Amino acid sequence: MKQWFFSALMISALGSAQEFSRVDTLKGSDTRFRDFWDVRKYEISVEPDATRRQVSGSNTIHFLIVKDTEKPVFQIDIQQPMKTRLVKADFTVLKTEREGDFLWVYAAEPMKKSDRKTLTIAYEGNPVIAKNAPWDGGWVFSEDSAGMPFVSVAQEGIGTSVWLPLKDSWSDEPDEGITMKITTPENLVGVGNGRLIQTTASAGKKHYTWEVKNPINGYSIVPNMANYVNFKDTYTGENGILDLDYWVLPENLDKARTQFKQVNAMLKALEYWFGPYPFYEDSFKVVDAPYLGMEHQSNIAYGNRYENGYLGRDISGSGVGLKWDFIIVHESGHEWFANNITAADKADMWIHEAFTSYSETLFTEQYLNKEAAEKYVQGTRHNIVNDEPIIGKYGVRYSGTGDMYYKGANMLHTIRHIIHNDQKFREILRGLNRDFRLQTVSTRQIEQYFSEKSGIDLSTVFDQYLRTTDVPVLEYQQNGKTLKFRYRNTVKDLKMPLRINGTQVIHPAAEWQKVRLKNALDVQFDPNYFVEYRKV
Repeated sequence: MKQWFFSALMISALGSAQEFSRVDTLKGSDTRFRDFWDVRKYEISVEPDATRRQVSGSNTIHFLIVKDTEKPVFQIDIQQPMKTRLVKADFTVLKTEREGDFLWVYAAEPMKKSDRKTLTIAYEGNPVIAKNAPWDGGWVFSEDSAGMPFVSVAQEGIGTSVWLPLKDSWSDEPDEGITMKITTPENLVGVGNGRLIQTTASAGKKHYTWEVKNPINGYSIVPNMANYVNFKDTYTGENGILDLDYWVLPENLDKARTQFKQVNAMLKALEYWFGPYPFYEDSFKVVDAPYLGMEHQSNIAYGNRYENGYLGRDISGSGVGLKWDFIIVHESGHEWFANNITAADKADMWIHEAFTSYSETLFTEQYLNKEAAEKYVQGTRHNIVNDEPIIGKYGVRYSGTGDMYYKGANMLHTIRHIIHNDQKFREILRGLNRDFRLQTVSTRQIEQYFSEKSGIDLSTVFDQYLRTTDVPVLEYQQNGKTLKFRYRNTVKDLKMPLRINGTQVIHPAAEWQKVRLKNALDVQFDPNYFVEYRKV
């Protein structure tokens, strides 16, 4: 088991004995302080101060009232020690109260369904500093090789409210996107999500305004500040010309021009499997970051040292993972699963990580060949620990175990072989990104979609791999042309057929069964199923 991988990529679970509080419920649930209003747009300003390790700015929240509410109380998430104050609102505010990581805004009058309102909140302070970004979360105030500020934030686990006042819930994305004005010293550049729509200067400072037209998950909203240089490219994809935008440190420019050539191959492969890149309007962007990487929508953070593999290593142990840049492929895969399709509850974070981890295999298949892809995905199994179920706990911002990455990927690979029709499997993946485009979803929706579109009841397969820590065991005995077999270590009535000897299909159950083989040679099991085969 490669501990360096999981300490680096997963937002670690707190343990099955974790006790949850009112604060956990407020952060993780659609409470009465959240359920009556829907965020439509954020207009953000942010000014990082690298010297004092501070950030300041404001957020104008545009929202729609979705149900009549007699006494509206708005929960605005903003973590300590950040300070905040209400600047203005286009409704009468009775009072505001600060309680820990929340700002409560009490409206003086009832609100009616379909009312559209705004409120503007200012913020300032010294935010939480990440000790080991992106895994523990927080701001990073670093320097490049020339001693210039190199600043960003990583917040998937800790939440965007680590610095920005907002509705910090995965289930509510700003439907009309965001604008973000990043203010920097005049010798630095601010890079955000989407497209750069305006650059201005005043009083020795520069202001870079970025716009995202599509809905965006909150933890993807990230400002970057450094002595960036820019170069561009294009990709001709399924929806036309996609602008590729690269912002890197001067010291990395030559390496970036070479390494980022992999982006076109990645986009071609993932568009084949998942459908069109979801954000043509907002462009595709990779930005040098002072940490390994993150999937910020149209603003992918890159810190993989311009090497193939994962910091120069192959997480599969097969050698295949050194053929391409892990961060380019993995974090870009999240544009489909995490940014286009977003889990509504953090407990279902596997939807982000399992599909994206499997995107590494699908990319490899297109970029190299199927044999290399199967070698890769099977090799990733040594990272699986089976410590806790993949699905976390609902309503308390608690994700499941890190097995959501490669146990999740191997579950999908197994389902692909159960379906045994790559065209249909591809149609399902593309259909997910079409039918759930720009939506937040649940595990049940994904499960039902797979079963419906494949024509196979996959419910027990999902139960096995998502809700238990058990890997199915096929016990077998062979006597010449007779094969005797049964399942062990499974959920009740697991319906998961297996292929043997290339073409023959068996349907194991908890009871012993027998089949006749074509010859008396040792039976050959397909290693693509995530199953343990045990001769007894």
